[in-house]
Amino acid sequence: MPWTREEMAARAANELQDGFYINLGIGIPTLVANYIPKGMHVVLQSENGMLGIGPFPTESEVDADLINAGKQTITQLPYSSYFDSATSFAMIRGGHIDLTILGAMQVSEKGDIANWMIPGKLIKGMGGAMDLVAGVKRVVVLMEHNAKGEAKLVKQCSLPLTGTKVVNKLITDLGEFEFMPEGLTLVALAPEVTVDEVKARTEAEFRVGLH
Repeated sequence: MPWTREEMAARAANELQDGFYINLGIGIPTLVANYIPKGMHVVLQSENGMLGIGPFPTESEVDADLINAGKQTITQLPYSSYFDSATSFAMIRGGHIDLTILGAMQVSEKGDIANWMIPGKLIKGMGGAMDLVAGVKRVVVLMEHNAKGEAKLVKQCSLPLTGTKVVNKLITDLGEFEFMPEGLTLVALAPEVTVDEVKARTEAEFRVGLH
């Protein structure tokens, strides 16, 4: 049985460590904020200029001026701070963010990621994705394993690249993969999912090192 998006986010929360500064991408990664372990203190950063992001608001707490980079309404915390996007990107480019958890349209077996555009589709800009994968200490990707029957974990990305050899860990609805010096390695499977099923739905070559 494949993992749900919530279960994928909960697994990604295992990457969090006390004191980490973390950037969560739009989509499934935003759910990770719901699974921060009790007693752990981490600080969420948004590239639109906020450090210290609170939980999603209840209906009575919604403030249209408080949004994250994905334009979702959020809440502030007692220690939240605000700044311009230049300062925000200086944090990212300066290597001050410990971990980013992003979505992707494709990931290659070498750790390349494509997540900022589909050719022919109108976009407003690349956002902060390229800076994040280049300037953050560890990159984790959360994505569905397939889209419309097509593999998203591929030998080589066919979509415009966001970064090359930058992904450290990939979590899909089928399993969890580590990008190791010896190659892409499947380290965990969703319940009732088999290695053969993963192979059938994956274009990339990978090793099996379940634990």
